[in-house]
Amino acid sequence: MLNIFWPMCIIISIAIAVLTGNIGDINNAVFDSTKSAVDLTISLLGTMCLWSGIMEIAINTSTIIKLEKILKPVMHFLFPKTKKEDKEYKEICMNIIANLLGLGNAATPLGLKAMQSLQEKNQDKNRLSNSMAMLIVLNTASFQIIPTTVIAIRSSLGSENPAGIIVPVWIATICAAVTAITVTKLFIKFDRNKKI
Repeated sequence: MLNIFWPMCIIISIAIAVLTGNIGDINNAVFDSTKSAVDLTISLLGTMCLWSGIMEIAINTSTIIKLEKILKPVMHFLFPKTKKEDKEYKEICMNIIANLLGLGNAATPLGLKAMQSLQEKNQDKNRLSNSMAMLIVLNTASFQIIPTTVIAIRSSLGSENPAGIIVPVWIATICAAVTAITVTKLFIKFDRNKKI
């Protein structure tokens, strides 16, 4: 659908610009937007490198063990069948921590690794396990303590107070996470009762 919608928008915009004599504005917009895209990419790259490096340090030190202990009650509630000794337990913990820090791009590879590990233990390869479903939900509607990516975008676009969105982000992500987890738990419970 989008591969039809966006080209149509571009064609209509160019046609209107030609008819109204504003073709020069399109040229200016193209060059301005490409410059903005490069500036934004460089800003995000620096932020991602910083936090990815911090995550790598956490993985290779005892910090991850301390963070896993803090997350133990949450992990037990969200992933009751996952054991602390399992490889996917650590990968899920790292994914949750990356999401808490607002590192959506850094959290994605960690989430994919965790999903792959969960799939290896999944008995029905054509159907998501409960843990896989919960992991997808957590990645989609995750609570963020520090919305790093959003702050970096706001900063690169010249915001006077890039971190001013922290409290609204807390409220929005807490509401989204609580709702998503509750609904997922209800669906899991309903599915279990249905099988019985």
